[in-house]
Amino acid sequence: MRNIFSKSLALFIALPVVLSVTSCKKEKSSVTGWNYNDSKNGGFEVVKYQGQATGPGLVLVQGGTFVMGNTEHDVMYEYHNVPRRATVSAFYMDETEVANVHYREYLYWLNRIYGAEYPDIVNKAIPDTLVWRDELAYNEPYVEYYLRHPAYNDYPVVGVNWNQANDFASWRSDRVNERVLINKGILVDNASQASADHFDTEAYLVGLYEGSAGKKPLKNLDPNASGPRHVRVEDGIMLPKYRLPTEAEWEYAALALQGNQPAKGEERIDDRKIYPWNGTSTRFPKSGQWQGEFLANFKRGRGDNMGIAGKLNDNADITAPVKSYVPNDFGLFNMGGNVSEWVLDVYRPMTTSDANDFRTFRGNVFKTKVLDTDGKPVKSDTTGGLVYREVTADESANRRNYRRGDVRNFLDGDEASQVDYKYGASSLIDENSRVIKGGSWNDRAYFLSPGTRRYLDANISTNELGFRCAMDRVGSPQGNKIKGGNNMKYKPKAKSKSK
Repeated sequence: MRNIFSKSLALFIALPVVLSVTSCKKEKSSVTGWNYNDSKNGGFEVVKYQGQATGPGLVLVQGGTFVMGNTEHDVMYEYHNVPRRATVSAFYMDETEVANVHYREYLYWLNRIYGAEYPDIVNKAIPDTLVWRDELAYNEPYVEYYLRHPAYNDYPVVGVNWNQANDFASWRSDRVNERVLINKGILVDNASQASADHFDTEAYLVGLYEGSAGKKPLKNLDPNASGPRHVRVEDGIMLPKYRLPTEAEWEYAALALQGNQPAKGEERIDDRKIYPWNGTSTRFPKSGQWQGEFLANFKRGRGDNMGIAGKLNDNADITAPVKSYVPNDFGLFNMGGNVSEWVLDVYRPMTTSDANDFRTFRGNVFKTKVLDTDGKPVKSDTTGGLVYREVTADESANRRNYRRGDVRNFLDGDEASQVDYKYGASSLIDENSRVIKGGSWNDRAYFLSPGTRRYLDANISTNELGFRCAMDRVGSPQGNKIKGGNNMKYKPKAKSKSK
């Protein structure tokens, strides 16, 4: 079976070295005149960084401004996604939804590391395959085969709740960064890792995981230190965390309005999209080979999941392989249809009015590392990761930007808002209600619009719901080696020679 991330991973592994810790010609500080990367000067290191590498499976989504919210009539009359202008920073998004084969790779790793000593960790991650059951339908073959059978390797994983999706993203972050260090010769493969003794990015950065040293360790320029050193954040070698996209990021990426600019380099978009593609039709509008073919996997109407024999309209009765149909102008597949997708946000109906217009997000729970009596981070004896706790009211009492750790209900649900969401009594909303974006194989065309939004408890899963990961973009929003824009460095005029 061909892993859809294999090509991306091969390119990622083959990337040229984008930084150098040392240089033959010492660069000087512009504020002190002291050399960088010079052990004689104390060994302060500054890398020559050329930009963030693109992680496996990801594509760059260049940020910008857009009108977030409904792009057509709110047929549900919920008024919880009123159009408003927002700005999204550049970020990376998975080209496809996470597939069954990717999730099984995760389960295999969990079982290999934790299965013997902590089987509950493995069991907690297993998708709920019973989501396929229906009292009045024969869906037992999907219960038995959909997750495990190779026929469905490239199909999106379902039956995964919000918490499981986040755990997958955390695992993926560590596996990718471990592979980065192995490929650079800093570490070597270690198949004997078990329980808490395995590579964890944060534990490694604070010195709580050593690993097996490779043949190309980083030289330590500190004159008071001996031997090689760990990779640091300042080296720019390891990638930021994989995570779920925010609601704003997902909607912006799905619309892909960069394809609607009338001329190259012109800052103007004169049309709003209803779907991730142009036009108001769910079929290919132009004549030719694909005329009349569906642009997404959805349910055309009652009793019509795929059309008629000999002319299947979307060629999928349930889900379809993750690289089916035409990608949008960011190169992202199935941003409308196939499966709905979890995003990071806590659901509130008034977020559209309350949220910041820059990097819109509701769901922050600010945390800090748990420290031991020596002031050093504590590592979990079970999972191998660092231990965190929520920021207390006393710790944030003198801050201007936040006053408590858990701000999920800020403005819409807290005491000041005079709104009380009583889950199960007066609403289905609480701090565990998470936003769902996009339509699925079992939805009508209305939900293919990126502006629609729904929600579900973070502990619940369905056979219509999957996910994809995102990653922060650090540095320039334009990407590496992309020219243009107004980020011009000032160059002083040369002094004229006096006659």
